Amino acid sequence: MSKSLDTFLEKNLNELKEQGLYNEIDPVEGPNGPIIKIGGKDLINLSSNNYLGLATNDELKRIAKEATDKYGVGAGAVRTINGTLDLHVKLEEKLAEFKGTEAAISYQSGFNCNMAAISGVMDKNDAILSDQLNHASIIDGCRLSRAKIIAYKHNDMDDLRAKAKEAKESGLYNKIMVITDGVFSMDGDLAKLPEIVEIAREFDLITYVDDAHGSGVMGKGKGTVKHFGLEKEIDFQIGTLSKAIGVVGGYVAGSKQLIDWLKVRSRPFLFSTALPPGDVAAITAAIQMLIDSTELHDKLWDNGNYFKAGLEKLGFDIGHSETPITPTIIGDEKLTQQFSKRLAEEGVYAKSIVFPTVPKGTGRVRNMPTAAHTKEMLDDALAIYEKVGKELGVIN
Repeated sequence: MSKSLDTFLEKNLNELKEQGLYNEIDPVEGPNGPIIKIGGKDLINLSSNNYLGLATNDELKRIAKEATDKYGVGAGAVRTINGTLDLHVKLEEKLAEFKGTEAAISYQSGFNCNMAAISGVMDKNDAILSDQLNHASIIDGCRLSRAKIIAYKHNDMDDLRAKAKEAKESGLYNKIMVITDGVFSMDGDLAKLPEIVEIAREFDLITYVDDAHGSGVMGKGKGTVKHFGLEKEIDFQIGTLSKAIGVVGGYVAGSKQLIDWLKVRSRPFLFSTALPPGDVAAITAAIQMLIDSTELHDKLWDNGNYFKAGLEKLGFDIGHSETPITPTIIGDEKLTQQFSKRLAEEGVYAKSIVFPTVPKGTGRVRNMPTAAHTKEMLDDALAIYEKVGKELGVIN
């Protein structure tokens, strides 16, 4: 190994460990359901993005197996050569129906969507107004585009309007985009989409919403854009297929022209092998489930509200979440890591979230109740939270 690389790695890894910022990865021994096994021990799982429990759904497993037997384990090529199977076409038609748009395009991950879509449309002659708490994939997608990035204060519509006005009146940019998460994953709050749309109309902004944590959760399952009734107003709807949908991948939904453009100009679509057929078949079936019924969505919200009320009653700081995502804000990074570790020792897996995922001094344990949890599981988790919270002085 290079001496300079070895020195760099040792120094910086040690610093992360000393500051309580080093993330330990815990392999899960079996399915990622409401109860998981880590180190041979069963734990109540409050860290999964598997909001609706579909990642372990028996019917989806059956459908994935059948498609794999018929089509094989891989698509065999990039989409533009001969990697587009009839399954991909059906999936994208179903996605457009689900999101209320003219068309949709699927990608290998939600991260890929933001790398593809932003840089596929924006360039060095453009500007992007980006919420300060946007996801890392949005930030990287903006950087890749080489557009001027103008951050606005989180959900601050006065700041957004002022910066949109300044950018527009400068005459420096060919196009200006405003980009935001639909649901902010660390705090569980919502973007102010109606106000954003008003500002976009005033200054002719392209509107872009990454709804990774909103699809399947908001709008009776159809997302945050649907929640506000703005399907005809938002230019880009981005989503993941690995959270509430339970499988893997991502998508962009929008006008037919937009999707046609991304098919010829977005690099992850052009240069990465297509999603595997078994996954595509399972995704399509999962979306149909959400179109046909709100049962899983309703159970998710019931469990989320129940757990949130329990934590608040115990005296925990749960921030201002408007979704089932419920942070338990601790603050100090080392205490946050210790709190998460003690929860696991007592039987609850709730991962600590610290800098750089959240700002320094705002460490938290993020709780993700799902449709698959029972009330008994949540009651057991709350009892453990009370015990550990009092032991570490987080609550009285």
